[in-house]
Amino acid sequence: MDKSIHPLKRLLRYGRVYRTRFWAATACSVLNKIFDLAPPYLIGMAVDTVVARENSVIAAWGFPDVTAQLVILSLLTLVIWGMESLFEYAYGRLWRELAQTMQHDLRIDAYGHLQELELGFFESRSTGQLLSILNDDINQSERFLDTGANELLQFATTVLFVGGTFIALAPGVSWLAMLPIPFILWGSIVFQRWLAPRYADVREKASLVNARLANNLSGIATIKSFTAEGFERDRVAYDSDAYQQSNRRAIQLSAAFVPLIRFVILIGFTATLFLGGMAAANGALSVGTYGFMVFIIQRLLWPFTRLGQTMDMYQRAMASINRVLNLLDTPIAIRSGTRLLPEHSVRGELIFDQVTFAYAGRATALNNLSLQVPAGKTIGIVGTTGSGKSTLVKLLLRFYELQQGQIRLDGIDISDCDLRDLRRCIGWVSQDVFLFHGTVADNITYGTFGAGRAEIVQAAKSAEAHEFIMALPYGYDTLVGERGQQLSGGQRQRLAIARAVLKDPAVLILDEATSAVDNETEAAIQASLRQITQDRTTIAIAHRLSTIRHAHCIYVIEQGQIAESGTHAQLIQRDGVYAGLWRVQSGEVVGA
Repeated sequence: MDKSIHPLKRLLRYGRVYRTRFWAATACSVLNKIFDLAPPYLIGMAVDTVVARENSVIAAWGFPDVTAQLVILSLLTLVIWGMESLFEYAYGRLWRELAQTMQHDLRIDAYGHLQELELGFFESRSTGQLLSILNDDINQSERFLDTGANELLQFATTVLFVGGTFIALAPGVSWLAMLPIPFILWGSIVFQRWLAPRYADVREKASLVNARLANNLSGIATIKSFTAEGFERDRVAYDSDAYQQSNRRAIQLSAAFVPLIRFVILIGFTATLFLGGMAAANGALSVGTYGFMVFIIQRLLWPFTRLGQTMDMYQRAMASINRVLNLLDTPIAIRSGTRLLPEHSVRGELIFDQVTFAYAGRATALNNLSLQVPAGKTIGIVGTTGSGKSTLVKLLLRFYELQQGQIRLDGIDISDCDLRDLRRCIGWVSQDVFLFHGTVADNITYGTFGAGRAEIVQAAKSAEAHEFIMALPYGYDTLVGERGQQLSGGQRQRLAIARAVLKDPAVLILDEATSAVDNETEAAIQASLRQITQDRTTIAIAHRLSTIRHAHCIYVIEQGQIAESGTHAQLIQRDGVYAGLWRVQSGEVVGA
C-alpha cells in the first residue's frame, strides 16, 4: 500500500470487515447527539407556549389548550431523554467493542506478519521498537476509536443540526453567529498540519525509550557485572528526556488551540446575544426563538473548545496507525513454495550447489560453495569464527534467501518447498539456546506439542537431561524462568537437544550443541548422539573437534569456501588446517 495515503484512509481500508459495526456505531452517535440537542428546542417551545398560548407552535398542531400543550411537552421530554440515554449506551458499547476488536485484530495481524518476515528485518531493528508498535501504537489507535471517533461524529452532527436550525429560524442573525466557524475549522486544519510531524516524532522517541529499556532488562546481568548501573541510568534518562522534550513541543502547540478558539467563539456568542435581542425587542423574532437561540448557540460553539483535545488525540492516533500499517505493509521477502513434503517421506539427502551469499552491507559469507550430505549420514563442519558455518544452516532453513546457487533436499530445490514442511523436517539445536518462560516439559515439547510424558522423558534421557531434571524442585513441571535463566548453560543446551530429538526430524542440525557442557557430560551426550544420529542426516557444526571426529565426512570452511574435506583420519594425515586445529585442542602430535 502507498504509504503517502492518509493514515485514516489506510485504517478504513484495513477495517472494511467492520463496516456493519462501524455504521451502527456511527448511527447511534448521531442519533444520541440529535436527542441530546433536543432539550433547548423543548425549552424554546415551552417559553413559546407560556407567552403565545393559543398562538404557540404546539397550538398549530391542533392543541390550543395550554395544559394540553404542556402535557405534550412533558411526554416529548420523557421520550427524548429516554432515547438519548438508550443511544448513549448503544454508541458507548458499540464503539468500545469495535475499538477492542480492531485492537486485537491489528495486534494479531501485525504480530503474525512480523513472524513471516526474514531474519534480516529483525537484525536492523531493536526488539523495543517493535514492541512499541505492537503495544503502545496499537493501544493509541484503540483509545481514539474508543472515544475520539464518537466525539468527531457528534461534533459534526452538532454543527450541521444546530447550524441548519439557525438558518431556518433566523437567517438574518444566524450568519453572524456562525461567522467564526470557518475560521475555527481553518485554524483546526492548520493546527493539525503543524501537529502531525510533532506527534510522529513523539512516537519515534517513545520507541527509542522502549528499545533502551528492553535491551537493558535483557542485559541486566552484564550491567551489574560491569557496575554500569549509573551509566545505563544516564542513557535511559537521556532517551526519556528526548521523549519528554518531543512531547513538550507537541503540547506547547496543542495547548494554544483552546484559548484561541474560545476567543473566536466569544465573538459569535456576543453577536447572537446582542443582535438576537434587538430582533426580539423589535418584534422580528419571538421571545421563545430568542431564548432558544441564546441557549443553543452555546451548544453549537462550545464543542469547538473540545475540538483541540479531540484533534490532539486524533493526531496521536494517526501517527501510531501509520507505524502499525507500515509494519503490516512491509513486504515478505521469503515466500513459501508450494511443493509439499509429507511427514516421514523425507530421506534427508542435501546438496549445496555453488551457493553464494552475503549479509546486507557486509562481505561475502559464502562464495560458490558446494557440498553434499548423503541421506542418513553425519557430516561435520569446522572453521574459524565468521567463516560461514552457521550461515549454511540459516540458508538451509531459509532464514535468508540465496543470492546465487541452489540448495536441494532429496533433489527438490528448497525454494519450491512449502516453508513449514521444510522447517518441520529439520531439527535445529542452536549454539544460542532459547527457552521460553514455562515448565521444562513445555520447552521440550515446543514444536511437538502433542507429545506424551513418556516420549518427553525418553527424549530427555537421550539428551542426558533426565537426571538433572529430576533433581529440580518439581521435575519436568519446574518453571525455567524467562529465557531459561534459572538453568545453567549446559542444562539449557541439553533441553534444546531433547527438544530436537522429540521432534524426530529427517535432518538434524547440531550447531555447537555441546559447547556449554563439561567434558564428562559431553562424553555422555556424544554417546547418546551416536544413537540419535544413526540413519539420520546430521550436520554437526563444532569448535570442539572431538564432537565430530566420528562423522562420515568433515568439511573445513575458510572465508566462505571449503578448504579441506575428508574423514578425521584423512584430514589428520593431510596435515592441513584441520590437523593444526586438532593439534591445538588435543595436544597430540600429528602422525603419532
